[in-house]
Amino acid sequence: MSSHHHLNPSSGEIDHIHFVSEDVGALYRSEDYSDVTLVVAGQKFNTHKLILAARSEYFRALLFGGMRESTQNVIELPSATLPAFKGLLKYIYTGRMSLANERDEVILDTLGLAHLYGFLDLEAAISDYLREILSIKNVCLIIDTAFLYQLEFLTRVCLEYMDKHASDVIQHENFLQLSPEALNKLISRDSFYAPEIDIFLAVESWVKANSDANASEVLSQLRLSLISITDLLNVVRPTGLVSSEAILDAISARTQTRDSELEYRGRLLVDENVAHPMHGAQVLQGEMRSYLLNGDTINYDMERGYTRHTITDSPEQGILIKLGTQCIINHVKMLLWDRDMRSYSYYIEGSMDQKDWVKLIDHSDFFCRSWQYLYFEPRVVLYIRIVGTNNTVNRVFHVVNFEAYYTNHTEKLSDGFVVPTQNVAVTEKSACVIEGVSRSRNNLLNGDTSNYDWDSGYTCHQLGSGAILVQLGQPYMINSMRLLLWDCDNRSYSYYIEVAGNTWDWLVVADKTRESCQSWQTIHINPPRAVVYIRIVGTHNTANEVFHCVHFECPAPADDKFPKSPAQRTAPSISPSSNNPLPPPPPPEVATEAVNFDDDVQTN
Repeated sequence: MSSHHHLNPSSGEIDHIHFVSEDVGALYRSEDYSDVTLVVAGQKFNTHKLILAARSEYFRALLFGGMRESTQNVIELPSATLPAFKGLLKYIYTGRMSLANERDEVILDTLGLAHLYGFLDLEAAISDYLREILSIKNVCLIIDTAFLYQLEFLTRVCLEYMDKHASDVIQHENFLQLSPEALNKLISRDSFYAPEIDIFLAVESWVKANSDANASEVLSQLRLSLISITDLLNVVRPTGLVSSEAILDAISARTQTRDSELEYRGRLLVDENVAHPMHGAQVLQGEMRSYLLNGDTINYDMERGYTRHTITDSPEQGILIKLGTQCIINHVKMLLWDRDMRSYSYYIEGSMDQKDWVKLIDHSDFFCRSWQYLYFEPRVVLYIRIVGTNNTVNRVFHVVNFEAYYTNHTEKLSDGFVVPTQNVAVTEKSACVIEGVSRSRNNLLNGDTSNYDWDSGYTCHQLGSGAILVQLGQPYMINSMRLLLWDCDNRSYSYYIEVAGNTWDWLVVADKTRESCQSWQTIHINPPRAVVYIRIVGTHNTANEVFHCVHFECPAPADDKFPKSPAQRTAPSISPSSNNPLPPPPPPEVATEAVNFDDDVQTN
């Protein structure tokens, strides 16, 4: 044993853990003090009951649990293979194991023993290592092991790897060794994407190689309607694996069902933009089409940096994108041209054949601006079409940037609109204030609910004319909102709020015209509505002729905890009747930035 000592003098902590590990490790395969012999595949191992029991619940039960083995000095372990057990026993004594030079089979056997003997940390470490060395050659063996021991993480990693390399996986000889359970799971996935006839031929070879397995369940996972009629008749039928009836059903589905109703498979790339040239995506239609997928969301102006189409009644006019391969998507990020205050309406559809289109997003009755964050049910598409239906400035639709993804998101959807759980009335989500007077345009949405006074920090309008108007970036299904009325003294206000998806369809969601309202206000909208515009109209102020609002958000936070406002912190004792006149609101002139914004309209 080495003689240098680890002592941290300041803390008085002595750490000699490596001595313990060396001394216990030295007992590995030593006959000293050995009190039980384990026999694996005819080979004897001298071991120590106490160490085995301390390291593993399995051995604790076996050696001290009152089973027959606890009275024996020689115990057979029939389920272990020799190379795997040697490595595991060494790990039990030393806490170390080297996998780098081991054959895959030995590593998988070791994983099985780690699982059997309850070494969870080892099981996790081996799973992590296997994830790193996954290949076409070993993935079929690894997924079977993962299935056998119900290792969810490793199973998922293998399935995702096999999805990505489906065509190579089905051609590898090890495919024939897959267990029925793993094969079933694999080909039931929408994301296991290869030509269906190739999957069929691989399954046919598997059935031949596994004559004792029940093939009917595996065969039922095949999507025969995706196979061409020629192949159904000339390749599938002669094998006798599929009934004539099933073949007829497939032919009838191919010829009579709408294309969009067929159960396509598609490539699944999680959180990767598949509408990107490096994945083979290209813009087939649209003017100035080189800009749409180039990823540049900064350099654009009146002249360049966007792709456009003329707005007509014909969807054929739209911007058409073809992906490099059919993909499963459920999320789109798109930047509409936004160098002025214009809004656009549009819809987005997907197709496999350019004949049968399915709407993914329909915002044709809503005004949208700047960045769009869109979600929909997962769908396999090869073509995507963006069709502009309106521009508040002219008859041209302009898109600066377009991205398509599959993402494991938490957004809830209702009627095709996102039901937000976080405040979407923020500039990061393309929201803005388009009417109202304040020192800086989006004061109302900047999240600051504490820095305001007589002079700044609020947005206002003259009673009897105008309003405060907020526009969200896109329609959201809104069920609540809250606002903070200016409250640095004890004045009270009356107001009402209306909402719309465009500029003509208004609905009053709060009528506080006969109430005296102060400070924080929470409004509930039942049933929820798809909202783009929120118009707040003040009708009374006990102090003067101006309506002042400090902050707006929607939806209201779930806990609805109100921050303390200045009034509650340092209420000045001013009442309307005192001789201390209330300061007037700032004159509209100070709000150079934010009078009505209709003037800065331009045309592209």
